[in-house]
Amino acid sequence: MIPKLHYISQGNSHKSHLNNIQNACANGAELIVLDIQNSSEKKFLKTAKQARDITAHFQTRLIINTHIKVAKDLKVDGIHIDTTAVCPTSIRKELYPWQLIGATANSLQDCENFINKEVDYIYLAPFRAVENTQSTVLGLNGFTAILEALQSDTPIIGVGGINTSDVNSILETGISGIGVSDEITQDFNTIKIFSKLLKASSTQEQRHSFQ
Repeated sequence: MIPKLHYISQGNSHKSHLNNIQNACANGAELIVLDIQNSSEKKFLKTAKQARDITAHFQTRLIINTHIKVAKDLKVDGIHIDTTAVCPTSIRKELYPWQLIGATANSLQDCENFINKEVDYIYLAPFRAVENTQSTVLGLNGFTAILEALQSDTPIIGVGGINTSDVNSILETGISGIGVSDEITQDFNTIKIFSKLLKASSTQEQRHSFQ
């Protein structure tokens, strides 16, 4: 089951990531993605344990980016991969059956590839250009074209520089939900605004069901 609003953690340090996760949970976030780049496994494991403790206190779901072994060892809700180089099918064998697998796509081909490998949700990104963006910016036209061609039950989450004023237009493309970093980190009160716009509290959550 996938909530419609995902907070993708930000911070200049491990501590700031944890502070931001704490604030997001306190303001009603339903799902957190711990997204720390360029960290040693040992340091990441320590931070992930702390993040798990915070999210568990608030009964918030926790997804870990990239670190498969840490995700399994800590029994968090799932793992997110940012590259097509890692095969979700092989990851599935390493995790518990109930753990989610998500992946980031930038094209229709990426989406089809991940769906064929039975991911639970897909981040379609980027919506607009953000810092260090190297992939093709999709915008509303890109989201619409991909969703119309895809015709899939797998939840597709729009990500990349999204703010509250974008939500209604994004939902009209067929996107299932959104992942947000900047806008929430700058003001955690926006979680309530995003949730209201997404009708997250009153709309049934989605998960891809396999036949």
